[in-house]
Amino acid sequence: MKKVAIIMGSDSDLPVVAKAADTLKEFGVPYELHIYSAHRTPVEAKEFSESARENGFGCIIAAAGMAAHLAGAIAANTTLPVIGIPMKSKYLDGIDALLSTVQMPSGIPVATVAIDGAVNAALLSVEILAVTDDDLAKKLKAKRDADTKKVLEKNAAAEAQYNF
Repeated sequence: MKKVAIIMGSDSDLPVVAKAADTLKEFGVPYELHIYSAHRTPVEAKEFSESARENGFGCIIAAAGMAAHLAGAIAANTTLPVIGIPMKSKYLDGIDALLSTVQMPSGIPVATVAIDGAVNAALLSVEILAVTDDDLAKKLKAKRDADTKKVLEKNAAAEAQYNF
């Protein structure tokens, strides 16, 4: 099975990014987590992304806040799918990171999830890997079915309490 790389620009992103790692663990997807900054460690970020395919990765999750150039810097140096997580900040609530992550030039795509959307980034990476992995596809289907069941149970309880 291919691995997923989780790259964050700062250790301050770890409380959110840990949710991606936890989600990948739930699916049994191997991953590596690293802290590389597009601005403070550009050489290391470039070297990691250039060799990611050869090192067994199937996609890369990149989380960064504020200027949020990490996902684009990673995507510029690999042809693997890159999923950007814009991180919330105290100044602009993550809108700056969202715009920096989503506004990529033609030819360098970055899939972008919601601000602090680490769980969805992990699920999207599982979906990407599941294109060629039937076991992962079955696990995704089981999760969706379980999620549907939970919502319908909550609906039934709400209907029973409030409808007359």
